[in-house]
Amino acid sequence: MRIIKTTKDLAEFCNSLKDGEFAAVDTEFMREKTYWPILCLIQVAGIHEEAIIDPLADGIDLAPLLEILGDPKMVKVFHAARQDLEIFYQLMDAVPAPLFDSQIAAMACGFGDQVGYEPLMRSLLNAKIDKGSRFTDWSRRPLTDAQLHYALSDVTHLREAYPILLKSLEEKERVHWVQEEVDALYDPAQYFVEPAEAWRRLKTRNVKQSEIATLMKLAEWREREAQKRDTPRNRIMKDDGIFELSRVRPKDKDDLARARSIPKGFERSGAANGILAAVKAAQEVPKDRLPKIERTDKAKPPPDVVDLLKVLLKRQCEHYGVAPKLIANSTDLEAIALNDAADVKALSGWRREIYGDQAIKLKHGQLALKLKGGAVELVET
Repeated sequence: MRIIKTTKDLAEFCNSLKDGEFAAVDTEFMREKTYWPILCLIQVAGIHEEAIIDPLADGIDLAPLLEILGDPKMVKVFHAARQDLEIFYQLMDAVPAPLFDSQIAAMACGFGDQVGYEPLMRSLLNAKIDKGSRFTDWSRRPLTDAQLHYALSDVTHLREAYPILLKSLEEKERVHWVQEEVDALYDPAQYFVEPAEAWRRLKTRNVKQSEIATLMKLAEWREREAQKRDTPRNRIMKDDGIFELSRVRPKDKDDLARARSIPKGFERSGAANGILAAVKAAQEVPKDRLPKIERTDKAKPPPDVVDLLKVLLKRQCEHYGVAPKLIANSTDLEAIALNDAADVKALSGWRREIYGDQAIKLKHGQLALKLKGGAVELVET
C-alpha cells in the first residue's frame, strides 16, 4: 500500500497516471465543526497503480494531482461525487473534468435510487467491504492499516466497477442519460454559496412579503460570518432565529434581547451589531427588487391523479430498469398533475419518451393501468 506524504512522491505517482484513460478518485474529510470541509485523505487508483495521498502531511503541494484532475483526456471516476467535487472546487476553483459518477450510472442501469457504494460493489463485483472503519476520525494520525485499507478499497473497487457500468450503459444506449446528470455537476453554484443567495436555502412558504427583505439580509449576514469564521452556519444562528428576527425586526439591542431565539447576553456581542446592521440594511432594499414569496394557498394537485402517476412511474422504471429518482420526484409528479406543460425534466428528452408522454395520456384518460398476473400493464383507450 503506497502512502504519499511528499510533493516529490506525489509528482512521480501522478506522472505514472498520465497515460491512463481514467482514474478512480475518492476523499475522506471532516466538517462537523467547520464551514469548509477539512480534507484528510485522497485516494486515487489508475489502471495499474493506486495510492493514498496525505494532504495533511507537512509541506506537501497537491499541484501535481490537481493537474491530473483537470486533464481533459482522463476521465475521473467518483461515486456520489457531489461532496468530493466541493473539496476540489475549493482547491482548483474548477470542477475536475471529465467526470463519471458511478451512483448516477447505477441509477440508469436499474440499481435503484441513490444506491450506496457498498451494495453496488457487492452487486457488481461480489466485493466484501469491512465496515469497521466507516466512522473513523480521518484527521487523526497515525491511521491504522485497517483504516487505510478501507479507504483505499473505495477506489480499487471503483476502478473495477467503472468498465462494467460503462459497458452496460453503452449496451443499453444510455450513456447520454448519465451525461445529462453529470453535466449538472459542473455548475460552480453547487459548491459555493454566495452570501446574497443564502436565503434560498430557507423554507419561505410561511414568510410574509413584508418580512422577506430582512430574512434575506440576515441570511446573508449569517453566511458571511460562517464563511469568515469557518463555522457551520447553524452555530452562528439557527434558522428559527432568522425567521423570528425577520418578524420582529429589532431596532436596537434591547429589542434583540427580547427575542426568544437569542441567547441571554448575545445582544452585547459583536455579532449583535451585525444583526442590527442587517435589519437596517433590509429597510433600504427597493420593494421592486424583492422576490415574490410563493403562497401556501396555491392550487393543490388532485391526490388520485398523483397516486396514479406514482404507480405509472414505478411501472415504467421497473420496465426500463432505471431508478425512479432519475425520472421524477414527488414534487415533479404534483406539477405534472396540475399542468401538462410543467417545467420538469420528466416532460422532456429521454424521460418524456419513457414516462412523460404516458403520464399525460393517463391524466386525460387515453391510457389505463391494468393488473395482469400481479403486474401492471398499460392499455391504450
